[in-house]
Amino acid sequence: MSPSEIIIQLDSNSAVFKNLLYGVPEKLILWKPSDSRWSLLEILCHLYDEEREDFRPRLAKIIQSDHNWEPIYPQDWVTSREYMKKDFNTVLKEFLIERKLSVEWLKSLKVNDWDVKVVHPNLGEFSAIQMLSEWYAHDLLHIR
Repeated sequence: MSPSEIIIQLDSNSAVFKNLLYGVPEKLILWKPSDSRWSLLEILCHLYDEEREDFRPRLAKIIQSDHNWEPIYPQDWVTSREYMKKDFNTVLKEFLIERKLSVEWLKSLKVNDWDVKVVHPNLGEFSAIQMLSEWYAHDLLHIR
């Protein structure tokens, strides 16, 4: 997929998330398929944090050829940020606002080379198009 196609899909996914998650009964919001799996509330909080603290800022760093990535710990945020104590509807609204900001930012970018790469300490070379593709794949994973 081209960058513009991925951006369109990220924008379209806003409606998908909204339609999937508005009006979900409380008992389903907190339900976990097992102790090791996340609830809908935890998934939504994760999406919100990833939008603000991972995909958008890290893509910006790649585009700017900035190799200095601060480590993040999304798996730990579930407990350290007490996701299960958050208000589901508030987080959903905040996530949709952040997604709108992300899409507006993505549409405003003037990227000449989506193949520009930085070196990630664990992943090795990582390009802007890879990050954009990972963002979209991440959506699909959680929509599933």
